Parts: sequence; structure tokens; C-alpha cells
Amino acid sequence: MNIQKVMVVGSGLMGSGIAQVCAQAGVNVILSDVSPEALGKAMKTIAWSVGKLAEKGKISEDRETVMQRITTTGDYALGKDADLAIEAIFENMELKQEIFKKLDQICEPRTLIASNTSSIPITELAAVTQRPEKVLGIHFFSPVPMMLAVEVIKGVSTADETIQAGRDFVIKIGKEPIMVNRDIAGFVINRINFPSTIEAMNLVEQGVATVEDIDKGLRLASGRKMGIFETGDMVGLDVTYGAMMSTYRETGDPRFYPPLLLRRKIKAGHLGRKTGKGWYTYNEDGTRKE
Repeated sequence: MNIQKVMVVGSGLMGSGIAQVCAQAGVNVILSDVSPEALGKAMKTIAWSVGKLAEKGKISEDRETVMQRITTTGDYALGKDADLAIEAIFENMELKQEIFKKLDQICEPRTLIASNTSSIPITELAAVTQRPEKVLGIHFFSPVPMMLAVEVIKGVSTADETIQAGRDFVIKIGKEPIMVNRDIAGFVINRINFPSTIEAMNLVEQGVATVEDIDKGLRLASGRKMGIFETGDMVGLDVTYGAMMSTYRETGDPRFYPPLLLRRKIKAGHLGRKTGKGWYTYNEDGTRKE
């Protein structure tokens, strides 16, 4: 299946990033969101990011050419003939299932439906549709334009042709597929990352080391481009919490239960860059205060 038109539902950090990499790869995109303000912000962010990549010679086309491939809308019907629809909202099972029901009703029978979920089992999302064999997980990592890995997840009912189409799509947009052959909560990368992220938070809570030193150590000793806490602020502490809780509920494994410090920061409204304070504090333009 040659995927040439994609609908992305949700224009936040992940949805806008997915729309951008698709457009950069020559794929036409319908970017949908219930909030016109969110769509406007997403388009500004995408235009800025594409412009920077064009200036540095990292993409072969100019910003205007890439941006012309993205159409914004609040109406799913505009993407009914998409080859692939990708849901990219926050980690909430009920809302995701509602979106899947709507996409199933609106999109053509041939359309593949995917979720960018980082933790919710694909099988539970596929179960609310009449096309479970055409449902899969396509999990990008943040920031989407920079991160090469994409998990391609097979639900219990996902057809082999669907998984192959998902793999081919990931390669087409310049990413590297990580094939997930069993539908478990958290999939592969987060099943590895969550315990280390939780342990880092515990070390801060216990006063063993600071946020800054843990991030510095991970960058210098582990070759990470961003530390655990820097990444958490970019993604959003509430998003991290939701993914951990989803994995914990599914598995019952206490290794995945969010630490007290994370829960307290969320109660305080310290959600990361989007609120100006998370593990670090930020200026209005999103740069970190020293």
C-alpha cells in the first residue's frame, strides 16, 4: 500500500511533529483538531521548524513547498479518503476510543487507522471499530522531527498486510521502524525507559542527586542528547504520568507506578515547558532559565 495522504488527529507536540515529517517526505496531510487556536499554534511551530531545517540544508525543499502539503480542519470528513489516519491525542483510553469510532465511521473502508499512543494496548482501540485488522500502533518519539525511531505495533487482530504497510510508511517518511510483535502496555522502548525514569525521580526525591546532575550524567555517560528531566519537560509531566499509569493499570506491576514527586508536581501545575515550570523553569519564549 502506497500511503500518499495522511490524516493526523490532534495538533499538539506529537501531532504537529507527525504532520511535519509527513509533509517533508512529500505526503499530503490533513491536520485535525477541535481547537482552532491549537491548529494555528501548530502551523506556526511547523513553519518555524521547517524553515530552520531548510536554512541548514537538511531538507531539499523550501518552507512554502512543504507547508502547502498541510491542510488544517476541525472536521474529520475532510480526511475521509486518507490512506492512513493517525490519532495523536494525550493518553486517555476513552477519548481515543471515541476518536477511533468516529474515524471508523467516516473514513473509507480501505483506510488504515493508527494510534500514536505510548502505552495503551492497540487491541483495545481496535475493538471499537469494524476494521480491527486495519488498526495498528505507530508510536513516534519526541521531538518527532529529530527522533528516528518509530514503534510499529501489531494488535491481536492486526493483519500482516497492515503491519507491512505501517513499516513501509515509517521508512518512506525517513524514520527507522521498531517492530513490536506483541501488544503489551508500554510496548518496547517505554518498557525499558519507565523504570529508569522512575528511579531518576526517586533519586531526586531522596536527595541523592539533583535534576541537573542526573541529566548531565546521562548526557555525558550514556550518550543521550537530552537527559530524562529535560525530555520530561518537553513531553509534559502530565503526559509522562498518563503513560506510566496506563502501563501500571494494564500490568499491575509496581515498577511502573508514578513516584510521589511526579504526582505532587502535577498537582502543583508544574507540567513542563508548556506551563513555564516542570523539572526546570522556563522563560516565556520557552528557553530555560539558568
